[in-house]
Amino acid sequence: MTQPGKIQQEIVDAVVVGSGFGGSVAALRLAEAGKSVVLMERGKPYPPGSFARTPAEMGRNFWDPDRGLYGLFDAWTFRGMEGLVSSGLGGGSLIYANVLLRKDPKWFVKESPVPGGGYENWPFDYDDLEPFYKDAEDMLRPVPYPYQDTAKTAAMEAAAEALGLSITRPPIAVTFTTGPGADPGSNQPLQPAPYGSIHGSRAVRTTCTLCGECDLGCNSGAKNTLDHNYLSAAKKAGADIRTLHDVRGIRPLGSPGSSDAGYEVRYVVHDPQNPGGLLRERIIRCRHLVLGAGTFGSNFLLLRNRASLPGLSDALGSRFSGNGDLLTLVMNAKIRNGSPVPAVRTLTGSRGPVITTAIRVPDTADGGSGRGYYVEDAGYPAFMNWLIETGQLGKVARRTARVAVQLLKDRLFEARRSNISADLAAALGDGSLSASSLPLLGMGRDIPDGVLSLQDGRLAVDWTLATSKNYFGRMRKTMEEIAGELGGDFVDNPLWWAKRVITVHPIGGAPAGRSPSEGVCDSYGEVFGYPGMFVVDGAAMPGPVGANPSLTIAAFAERACRRLLEGTRPGTRSLMPTALAPSAVVDSPAESLRELAPDATKGNAAKPERPAKPATAARGLGAPETANADATSVSFTEQMHGWFSPGTAEPAKGHSLGRDRDRRIMFELTITAPDIDAFVADPLHRATAEGYVLADQFGGRMPVEKGWFKQFVADASPDARPARRMLYRLWLRDPGGTPLTFTGFKVIHNDAGLDSWADTTTLYATIVRGHVPPPELSPEAALPPSAEWAPPEPASVAGSGILRIRPLDFAKQLTTFRAKGPDPLPALAAFGNFFLGELWRVYGKTTAKPRP
Repeated sequence: MTQPGKIQQEIVDAVVVGSGFGGSVAALRLAEAGKSVVLMERGKPYPPGSFARTPAEMGRNFWDPDRGLYGLFDAWTFRGMEGLVSSGLGGGSLIYANVLLRKDPKWFVKESPVPGGGYENWPFDYDDLEPFYKDAEDMLRPVPYPYQDTAKTAAMEAAAEALGLSITRPPIAVTFTTGPGADPGSNQPLQPAPYGSIHGSRAVRTTCTLCGECDLGCNSGAKNTLDHNYLSAAKKAGADIRTLHDVRGIRPLGSPGSSDAGYEVRYVVHDPQNPGGLLRERIIRCRHLVLGAGTFGSNFLLLRNRASLPGLSDALGSRFSGNGDLLTLVMNAKIRNGSPVPAVRTLTGSRGPVITTAIRVPDTADGGSGRGYYVEDAGYPAFMNWLIETGQLGKVARRTARVAVQLLKDRLFEARRSNISADLAAALGDGSLSASSLPLLGMGRDIPDGVLSLQDGRLAVDWTLATSKNYFGRMRKTMEEIAGELGGDFVDNPLWWAKRVITVHPIGGAPAGRSPSEGVCDSYGEVFGYPGMFVVDGAAMPGPVGANPSLTIAAFAERACRRLLEGTRPGTRSLMPTALAPSAVVDSPAESLRELAPDATKGNAAKPERPAKPATAARGLGAPETANADATSVSFTEQMHGWFSPGTAEPAKGHSLGRDRDRRIMFELTITAPDIDAFVADPLHRATAEGYVLADQFGGRMPVEKGWFKQFVADASPDARPARRMLYRLWLRDPGGTPLTFTGFKVIHNDAGLDSWADTTTLYATIVRGHVPPPELSPEAALPPSAEWAPPEPASVAGSGILRIRPLDFAKQLTTFRAKGPDPLPALAAFGNFFLGELWRVYGKTTAKPRP
């Protein structure tokens, strides 16, 4: 929860969101150029030795702050796909498998058709990235795996040779030696880098211990994760690196391209010592905003803040893929030498770094048939061997039973045998299954036709195996051939049979393109229509990288930073020193960066399950006066659902477009008449409204800051028949802090037929930008049809649509009526009589004149 109150704010040249292969690069390069840089990472720092290993530690090693979890692994589940990413200082480098392959030059495809329409097009190529690949490699220092006696490595190389497949030992970001020219050795101390360590004295690093624990976090520090290079160097250069800082909102400031242009970033700071506590929302403003929160994180931010960034390309959410990831297993590998009982082929998947080899199968673009891919050995931690062995419950039970029977015989027949070592060895078994098993990891050029979106404020992925069926079929065939060459059984990941895959390399969603019609950002990662905002992580990839994508993302970020810095004078210090800004009230999304005025009107809810009760508005704004202490209030809760579309001021058109594009909106409001007698007597029948509006087009759930409701207001009907309107006005704010006003009306009018149900359950809604107060209404005059809901000017319209009460929701609504005060039952009766009486005036007396 976010704590309401004064919002703190500061101003810097650049804010970098995330510390992965994009964000860490940006932090260093901008700090080196003399810019004031703040990097915000939602997760914790992990110095060597701090990664979880015990069951108790692993049980808390997941990321879900709402449930008090602040750990390393962030697991997602979507339609057709599972995703696993990292949350910690260093981003995905903390759990990736170290491989730093360059993207194949011919795999930078141009206008490659995609099933279902469209195409995959890379607006930059290998030559554009080549110098930046070198820059990233100089920082990450990858080397091929140097040992020659590792069983899984030798087995993969032998299998590839027998099958005629191309195999290499790819460069991996792991330190095996103490220095240039030294022989590799295990657990040898490493000298600190010249820029020191962001972890300080806790960063005691040694060479690789070959423990296979790379994907769980490297406790020896041999893995060249981003905290040991880019981030440590960035801190040395002056960057302000902040952990447990979770960015929630973004909005532009000033006129695009002007000297006053910039961005406002809203964030909270997690406190693991106080899980579930109130989080004060804070603000930071910047000239440049660099998004490097990972494919899921950056897309989620952009989708949530689309109302504050209305100029974002319609390509947002498109071209998503899992980089062709597929995990399978080789089990029970044997040496086929003609013996009646083949010998176990020892693979020992737990020895060495996770990946030591890479088999490359060519693409159509470079002489192959179909889309290209890689198959790599995928080692695992040593403790997994025990899980593999104990997973054979039947064999374990039989071995244990045989040993138990033997020991019982020894006791019964007084066998003179005191050494039972052989019995215990027999109970444990020979470990042949774990010794002869090896996971295989595939990745490559699957079809990038997935779509990222919001559903009920949560990130959703629409992706299916179907369009990439041929790609995965070819990859599985190659894996099966490798398993056969190793004399083993090929075993699919169990998820495969449910037509699902798991990816650790999500790609796309904010793709680079040649124009806004093709991408969200240009070939340098700068977002179309928003100068100074860059996307530098996997989200910007316009298709699958094919190879392990980390190095390509880092090179892309290096190139993006070069372009960003070209817009400022090289070698100068900060354009704007860090400073606290004065407090003021701001409701304009076009606020200038130079005005330094934060919005201190509220604490914007980061997770608004319990929306703050709206403040009482002045009578001049159309709200009722404070209720008499002896008055009895009546309240009820109303829930409505409908279709809504941005960019149109016509509710019927917005409803039609929204239904076609599955753009939903709903609200849940509690309407309260503080004094039922005053409410009935008031010709405008004014009440307050509190609750929330849920619309994915505006970032999800938005609490009502202030709400007004007027029931059965006299309407200027075009004929002589009585007519009434129910009027709604709600002040909202999207996650980026942009103020919005929801206005809506129901028309109660006796048309031909039985239409009272439709009239009282249909709401015509419009959302405009800014907080627009209700107009002054005269109780003596009938309401003009457009007086309450028409936007102040067409340019301010954010969208419109129609909402309706579903029959089941109406039945629930009837159970929500409450009265509070000295006379609850008479108060409920008074409200009921008023409601039914007004309906009778409209529908029961067709010849009656409208009530003044």
